[in-house]
Amino acid sequence: MMKKLFIIVLSLFLFSGTAFSAMIIKLGVVTKPGSAQNIVSEKFKELIEQRSKGEIQVKIFHSSSIGTETEILQQIQMGAVQMGVITGGPFDTFDPIVRVINYPFIFKDNDQADKILDGPLGDEILKSLESSGFKGLCFSENGFRNLTNNKTAVKTPEDIKGLKIRVMSSALHNEIWKALGANPTPMPWPIYTELEQGVIDGQENPLWVMEVYKFYEIQKYMTLTRHVYSPHIDVASLKWWQTLKPEQQEMIQKSMKDAAVFQRNDNRLKDADRIKLLKEKGMQIEANPDIDAFRAKVLNLKNIDLYKEPKVQALLLKMLDAVK
Repeated sequence: MMKKLFIIVLSLFLFSGTAFSAMIIKLGVVTKPGSAQNIVSEKFKELIEQRSKGEIQVKIFHSSSIGTETEILQQIQMGAVQMGVITGGPFDTFDPIVRVINYPFIFKDNDQADKILDGPLGDEILKSLESSGFKGLCFSENGFRNLTNNKTAVKTPEDIKGLKIRVMSSALHNEIWKALGANPTPMPWPIYTELEQGVIDGQENPLWVMEVYKFYEIQKYMTLTRHVYSPHIDVASLKWWQTLKPEQQEMIQKSMKDAAVFQRNDNRLKDADRIKLLKEKGMQIEANPDIDAFRAKVLNLKNIDLYKEPKVQALLLKMLDAVK
């Protein structure tokens, strides 16, 4: 009887020890389940828990439960949160080099975006983030951003004049919409109530946002401007990363990259159905706006102060040359 009791107690101890020793990764996103950030986060959780045989576990903090994207980045810097899937825009207050990938109309399509961001120029951006306390892992995607509003159909920049457009916390996005003639209004996510109440006239986001957040209920007009390709930058706390064993780093890096590729493909496969759904829900969609006129309005942004820092200007020129 005593021997059996000893075995039971020993088993419980060993089980408890294994559970206690599991590494827990806190991963922050501001969006709700079903969103692009959540899809890559959940795929990463699935892959890393499977590949580590449960020795690494992921706790996803979604729906802004631990703060705005800027606040999540601050927590990642400190090591209080280990990882995040964050929109490119908010990074520009931490490292201005990120402004290069948010430059308007820089990528013509998904293939070009993948070629650049998965290559040496993308690596240069990820490496640069280390100076701000982030380990850049890879790029998943938000997607090409499009304009919606509840005031008027938009085909040319002239139609935008005076529209109060919500922008993320990004100096560059603020400048883009000023150049286009709108009244840019920085505002944290989510923004459904502000749109519904008319505090803002419109917003700009990829197609999945219109579907998942049901903006078709409160926004009548959408214009397929595709003005900015918006990646998510998948990052870890550099302070935390440096405590990991090389094999752990390799497994986490590969699992996040695989999750990002899965999410990008998933996002793009769904876009045609999203357009169809939005039309069925009553949105008026301008599929062929005067893109040349939009481009002309933002042509001189490369000369503004936001791009004056030498390393930022140098990378922007290399990027513009690579996409010719």
